[in-house]
Amino acid sequence: MSLCYCNSQKSFKDCCEPYIKGLKKAPTAEALMRSRYSAYATHQADYLVSTTHVSQRALYPKEDILLWATSNQWQKLEVLKATSTTVEFKAYYLDSNKKPHIHHEFSTFVQEDGIWYYVDGEYY
Repeated sequence: MSLCYCNSQKSFKDCCEPYIKGLKKAPTAEALMRSRYSAYATHQADYLVSTTHVSQRALYPKEDILLWATSNQWQKLEVLKATSTTVEFKAYYLDSNKKPHIHHEFSTFVQEDGIWYYVDGEYY
């Protein structure tokens, strides 16, 4: 069994993969955020674009998302706090020079027509 990238301790196929493949919709903002982390780890730029709110998509071109996803080695996700519409997390990764980094973000999400979208984030 391959554990999910989002650090849920579930298997990838039983956790984030169904969301990334479009088989299921993420039921919460936190589930969407976790699946987006897994999408970065597996280089699924189409999913990252489609789960970004339409009002913000121009700020996140697919080419930039794919470059960010592929130029880093995603190590671990740590969810610090989650509410119904926000998630604070730390994403640990190695850059192309194998230098460790922590991406600390407070993200905001919105649900429209039963579908969750990433809106924006504050970085620390």
